[in-house]
Amino acid sequence: MHIVFLSNEYPLWTSGGLGTFLQTFGTTLVQHGHKVHIVGINTISKREVLKDDGVEIIRLPKNKSVIPNFLYNSKAFNKELRSIHKKTKIDIIETPESGLALLSKRHPAKKIIRLHGGHHFFSEAERRGINRRKAILEKRSFRKADGFIAISEYVKEHTEKYLNYRNKPVRIIRNMIDTDVEIPKVTERLNHILFAGTICEKKGVRQLLEAFKIVRTQYPEVRLDLYGRDWFFPNGDSYIEMLHNKYDASFFKNVTFHGSVSRTLLTTKYAEASICVFPSHMETQGLVSLEAMLLYKPVVFSKYGPGPETIIHKETGLLCDVYNPADIAECICWYLEAPNKAKQIGKNAGELVRQRYNKTKLLEENISFYKHIQTDG
Repeated sequence: MHIVFLSNEYPLWTSGGLGTFLQTFGTTLVQHGHKVHIVGINTISKREVLKDDGVEIIRLPKNKSVIPNFLYNSKAFNKELRSIHKKTKIDIIETPESGLALLSKRHPAKKIIRLHGGHHFFSEAERRGINRRKAILEKRSFRKADGFIAISEYVKEHTEKYLNYRNKPVRIIRNMIDTDVEIPKVTERLNHILFAGTICEKKGVRQLLEAFKIVRTQYPEVRLDLYGRDWFFPNGDSYIEMLHNKYDASFFKNVTFHGSVSRTLLTTKYAEASICVFPSHMETQGLVSLEAMLLYKPVVFSKYGPGPETIIHKETGLLCDVYNPADIAECICWYLEAPNKAKQIGKNAGELVRQRYNKTKLLEENISFYKHIQTDG
């Protein structure tokens, strides 16, 4: 099959859960004989073509004209898709929630929306208002879809509060992760807690720091390492700088912001940590939690959203109230007080992830759905 993904995210130029998924899925498809393109908009006014283990990534020039971005991008995407299709017939075009709004209805390929969490989803989840323009684009995109893939039951249910699947096929297929990753041979660092993700409010970083204050009253030797890029307020202020201004300088003797790091280095840091904590206020699936669990790490994750789909409390991890620092702290202390139980939970977690998120198994589910969409109607 020939699959084209429309996305501006891919690890060769940006980090994030969607890009990581596309790289894992795309390279796995290629390894099994399929052809894969990733088409997105560049950050510069230049067309670039990159290769990644057989995946061809095309970055279209950024709009530098007076034409509105929507019209410019729509023309650019459709022109590129026609060119690709002319060389090798495209079977499936896949995008996140709003991506099909840009596409011509006349393109013969079947069109799939994979629900990673769109504008309506996060507006509802984060209790903020709906942007009218973004809402229109997302609804237009949904009307063009031939089928939908939801990466969790939660994202499926909450998306359909606002958007209509129009009786088109919807299947839940979890995001695959690289379950073949080699576990780094490193020594675990006792009492080291790890967080990975963008350093911002919705990832629960402020609540995590408050929880860490509580933990340190009982375990003064603990350390907290945070890996991920800084987030900036609309006025340009740094979220990390705001946190530094909030706490006494002595607090950060045991807290370190490491910034963004490579996937390879982050895997090593997961392996070195004794506990991994991801108190995000909202996720569609939670990729970083799975990456840590894969390495047999005891994880603290949210009891909201897809948390209960991901973790069985006190069997494959701990679920907490991410809005309550005391509850986050209680989960961390539970692990610290019961290291043998923590090890067993980590072992259970690793086995669960290898079974449920296995690349071969999930590849088969995706290809089966693609073929169903191709033959349906």
